[in-house]
Amino acid sequence: MSFENIILEVDNSIATLFFNRPKALNALNNALFDEMDIALDQISDNKNIRVLILTGAGDKAFVAGADIAELVKMNPLQGKSFSRKGQKVFSKIEALPIPAIAAVNGFALGGGLEAALGCDFIYASQKALFGLPEINLGLIPGFGGTQRLARRIGESRAKEMIFTGQNINAQKALEYGIVNKVCEPDKLMEDVLKTANLIATKGKIALQSAKEVVKTGLNADLETGNRIENNAFGLTMASDDAKEGTHAFLEKRKAVFKGERY
Repeated sequence: MSFENIILEVDNSIATLFFNRPKALNALNNALFDEMDIALDQISDNKNIRVLILTGAGDKAFVAGADIAELVKMNPLQGKSFSRKGQKVFSKIEALPIPAIAAVNGFALGGGLEAALGCDFIYASQKALFGLPEINLGLIPGFGGTQRLARRIGESRAKEMIFTGQNINAQKALEYGIVNKVCEPDKLMEDVLKTANLIATKGKIALQSAKEVVKTGLNADLETGNRIENNAFGLTMASDDAKEGTHAFLEKRKAVFKGERY
């Protein structure tokens, strides 16, 4: 299927999804969310894909926010539906059975930051800018930003960013724990691909289990989290990947993981 508002590229085991509205700084609208929903299903259903990279087309923006020209025409019920659609799409990124990396190449404001927070971790260009400026429009973040940012950096810092609507640069985002790495602008995708390709060599079943266990365990007490980990560890032992990995270690060769569960 061809898309108008996004670009989906698949190279071997790496999928790259571009927000593709560069003239609008990749602003999010209903049509883009509908296309992302379809693309994410395609990615999830493709057994050969092991990592997703999310980034923005052009050299200025990852995503500069929601499309205000569309938003201003909405009544409250339409606004609520738009918010829920965005939440569902970004939750679908979070729930993918593969790791998702955000490569933030410019503005990541409002829905842009919310999209990046739906990924497992974020690499940022030195020229990236992060913020939740909705308060300046008399609004609040509506695509999960109030929830994911507070979980990522703590309540007080999240409140400061949300209440003031001020943006922070990539270095400050690194200090806050929003991003994992700050890269030279022309090295961003190279660095992201290096990490993505490394992850893609790992066992897909183990990656999926690790992602699920970390996410689920964060919403539980430590004892419950350990039980979740214990059950998942036992299940991964049943996979062909686990057999391949352990035998390869003992045979002093490189493991070749196929991603088969049993």
